[in-house]
Amino acid sequence: MSTDVSGMIECRPGARLWGPDDEDSVWQAAIDLFLLNRGNAYDGLACLFGIRNTFGFRPVAEGRGFPHDASEGLTGEFAVYGGPADVFGTTWLTWAEVASVDWTETDSSGRRNRGMVAGDESDWGRVWSVMRTPSEVHGAQNVRLVVWFH
Repeated sequence: MSTDVSGMIECRPGARLWGPDDEDSVWQAAIDLFLLNRGNAYDGLACLFGIRNTFGFRPVAEGRGFPHDASEGLTGEFAVYGGPADVFGTTWLTWAEVASVDWTETDSSGRRNRGMVAGDESDWGRVWSVMRTPSEVHGAQNVRLVVWFH
């Protein structure tokens, strides 16, 4: 059985202006992962999220769950997929985390590195490009990707 990834990029524009704890610093849905036509190569999913990790990567963001402060748009999209009852591996990562990844780190075989399977030159490059732009305006901690698997 195959594993598919779904999710959304969110941005919190008010956090840079008023601080992350201000009542107007809420997350807003930015773009659905589907629109970026991302493939679902299992080595990339393993590297980033620990899903189908037969490759032996140390996942970047595994099993964090659905964010408690998710945007309405993300919450609605998650519900369409059935929420926690029908999906698995829900997690998220910020642009700050993506920007600090050691892309040369390898899987347990030493043959694949993070850059090869999930870096800028992979299918994930489009996702990173989209996240990079609002992070330049709103700050790296205020842009995140939330994903789940089905």
